[in-house]
Amino acid sequence: MEVQIHARNVDINPRLREHIEKKVSKLDRYMPNITEARVDLTSQHQKQGGNRAIAQITVRDGRGTILRAEDKSQSDMTAAVDIVLDKLYRRIRSYKGKRLQRPGDRYEEIRPVLAAAEPVPGETGEEPEKKLEIVRRKQIRVTPMHEEDAIEQMELLGHDFFVFLSQETGEVSIAYLREDGNYGILEPQRD
Repeated sequence: MEVQIHARNVDINPRLREHIEKKVSKLDRYMPNITEARVDLTSQHQKQGGNRAIAQITVRDGRGTILRAEDKSQSDMTAAVDIVLDKLYRRIRSYKGKRLQRPGDRYEEIRPVLAAAEPVPGETGEEPEKKLEIVRRKQIRVTPMHEEDAIEQMELLGHDFFVFLSQETGEVSIAYLREDGNYGILEPQRD
């Protein structure tokens, strides 16, 4: 597994790097076939004074599954990384539980690999699975428009996202409102 560490406004000292690499490299024990782990560290200055440490860990496995966890509450980067890892363990536990308990052929090839993996720290065996239920299906008309028009339409509707047909690429794209108040565009990429 490749561990990538990216920092913004943060000096990564050797002790912090070693801590991150040691902890993150253990993830493949609990979720097999992890090909990549990306750790993003950011320090943000707060209006009330002091800095806030933001840590985000994204893991990707060989099947294309992406798991991500983030913590924004700490002032210490090492503590933020530890909290994010705990959140990621919960996501891995949930992912494994769903794949092991659902009937059908869809997850047949990965079940033996997941069953052979070590239990995630804090895992106590059988946990009741929440039933995934689609409660609404809606068809939408995708209209060709520029990104700026899509964002304007999203604001007019009062939504956090908007699906449109990009005039630049000719593909379906999604405009969304980010937590920081800025906007993002999701563009499909075919494998």
